[in-house]
Amino acid sequence: MLRIRGQIGDWPVDLTVEMDAEDWDQLTSRLSPELAAKAPAAPMERSAPRNDSLWETAQQLLQNAGQMEGPRLLAELEALAGGAAAGKRLLVRLRHSEQVHVEVREDAPLYVWKG
Repeated sequence: MLRIRGQIGDWPVDLTVEMDAEDWDQLTSRLSPELAAKAPAAPMERSAPRNDSLWETAQQLLQNAGQMEGPRLLAELEALAGGAAAGKRLLVRLRHSEQVHVEVREDAPLYVWKG
């Protein structure tokens, strides 16, 4: 895992990036030999596989609703997944799913099931 903290203008940034061994190898291959020697070794464990039944349930939730505003959907996904981080991961997967259209609105995004 790689954590990036800082600011972009007035906006604070706190980003966590999950990387597997292949990602670390690719990143270190682009570093100079001196920096590559100082880079941390790639984690030995593989990322946990995605829980496909949880993903299917998340899709079913939006499909049954037809559409849902982002904050409400996130709350539902967090409850479903058992935590904020897992809920956010499901929300990101939905955002990038071909089955979902996200309407950008002034107050909150609207997630619409296309099916």
